[in-house]
Amino acid sequence: MRPVDANKRQQPELTAQKPRFAVVIPAYNHARTVEDVIAEVLKLGLPVFVVDDGSTDDTAGRISRFSDVRTLRHEKNQGKGAALLTGFLEAMQIADWAITLDADGQHNPADAAAMMQAARKYEKALIVGHRTGMDHGHVHWTSRFGRKFSNFWVRASGGPKISDSQSGYRIYPLPEAARLDVKSRRFEFEVEILVRAHWKGIPIAEVPVGVSYLPPGQRISHFRPWRDFLRNAATFAGLMMRRFLYRRQKNPSENKV
Repeated sequence: MRPVDANKRQQPELTAQKPRFAVVIPAYNHARTVEDVIAEVLKLGLPVFVVDDGSTDDTAGRISRFSDVRTLRHEKNQGKGAALLTGFLEAMQIADWAITLDADGQHNPADAAAMMQAARKYEKALIVGHRTGMDHGHVHWTSRFGRKFSNFWVRASGGPKISDSQSGYRIYPLPEAARLDVKSRRFEFEVEILVRAHWKGIPIAEVPVGVSYLPPGQRISHFRPWRDFLRNAATFAGLMMRRFLYRRQKNPSENKV
């Protein structure tokens, strides 16, 4: 199924029951920014889950200042994907959708309004915030190249044709997103889940969102280009192999002489 344009095609209205949203924020050593991010997210008036993925700085202390936020903690760092899954499992107890955004301040929580509107139009779709303004001087070339590289291989792996496969600003349908059998547990989780969602027939819609990158030396990022490039390459290789084997099993006559 091709990804849908959230501004063009509409599904029939969902049931009278309004979909329930919760926010999941994975955080790892984001003491400098997580407090401001949480404060802005709380303005949405939604339940908020912050997953402290084994931080070694004062991230936990900054989160604890918010009594109306539920904090989940990994004793040791397990990776962004693992943190998201932990958040999904908790959020699905009270919500039909999990809004995810990063703790480094690059996403504007106010953009969630347009994304939630799209989620209400497309039943059980995965909504991706397509980041605009990536040509800004503060955006490192590796981020731009990485997005193009990832977009190509997501499609080659049998995933959707998408503009921003590396965006962490998303809305995931629950419990479907937690049951996609994603193997990756670090940054590559976010590209693998797109492919697996597409395989399962989950629609994927993109909504434009802004992005704010701090100047070099000020932004908190744990993305390491070469290390994470290799991890992404291994993930795509596994997905392509599975896709190939699935096709061979689905068409056993091809093996006959």
